[in-house]
Amino acid sequence: MPRHAHIPPRLGFLPFRGSEAIASGRLTKAMLRGPTWFRLLPDVYVSTASFEEHPDHRMWCDAVALLLPEGAAIGGLSAAYLWGVNLLPHDAPVHVVIPERRRLRPHPRIATIRSSVATSDVTRFANVPVTTPVRTAFDLARRPPRVDALVAVDALLHRRVVKLSTLAAYAEAHRGWPGARLLGEVLALAEEKSESPMETRLRLLLIDGGLPRPVAQHDVLDKLGRFLARLDLAYPELLIGIEYEGDHHRERATFRRDVARLNALRAMGWLILRCTADDIYRHSARLIRDVTAARKERGA
Repeated sequence: MPRHAHIPPRLGFLPFRGSEAIASGRLTKAMLRGPTWFRLLPDVYVSTASFEEHPDHRMWCDAVALLLPEGAAIGGLSAAYLWGVNLLPHDAPVHVVIPERRRLRPHPRIATIRSSVATSDVTRFANVPVTTPVRTAFDLARRPPRVDALVAVDALLHRRVVKLSTLAAYAEAHRGWPGARLLGEVLALAEEKSESPMETRLRLLLIDGGLPRPVAQHDVLDKLGRFLARLDLAYPELLIGIEYEGDHHRERATFRRDVARLNALRAMGWLILRCTADDIYRHSARLIRDVTAARKERGA
């Protein structure tokens, strides 16, 4: 038999239940055991060619959705992924929210969250049951660690998946749920202008270090009122900017633009502090000292 035998059109791309394919006469048990089909989960298959070409989290969400009991939905970080916010580590399991009285067989590719799920909390994304944007944000905002909860909410806000006012209203209507204290902190700290997880981590680091909350994505104008630069974080009253430098800043063209930009900001009287992931993860105390010293130099 050739490696990829004839594939029925309705089974060509998406995962499917093997038992249903057999019952409908499209496949036989012997066919499913052949090289044309790849077993993702118990009774869930996809064409081997499709799996080899597109083994992404979306495929796993489609596969897990086939096994969900009534009332359950893709949730948490997997729901955020479907809504356009990818914060998942490589090869992460699919996160699902399941009502207390429902059952789903444990599997390494499935991370189960037991929780009440109202009908209004579930919608469909390309026929996959998924928690609504506001329920997704609500769940992620209640789940420690605190910095990850804030990163998730910032990202959902920035992508305009949900509005902060909508999330706050939902939280008010669900007072008393587990994680309410963390939820309150995240709502107070959330920032829709934050453009990346590392910017969120940097902002939270400064706040936790006892510094005033910086302004996110601050626009700097020149003396003629023309746009000059946008700073990741800033204390505008002190003309201090704080920039996170990712790996893309090492590229030659980006480096040249950065130099010209920094020179223009310096000419306007701005002091720019630049930091990397190493500063945030390994040298946070030093970073706090540097920002504190800069503020003192500027008269804070």
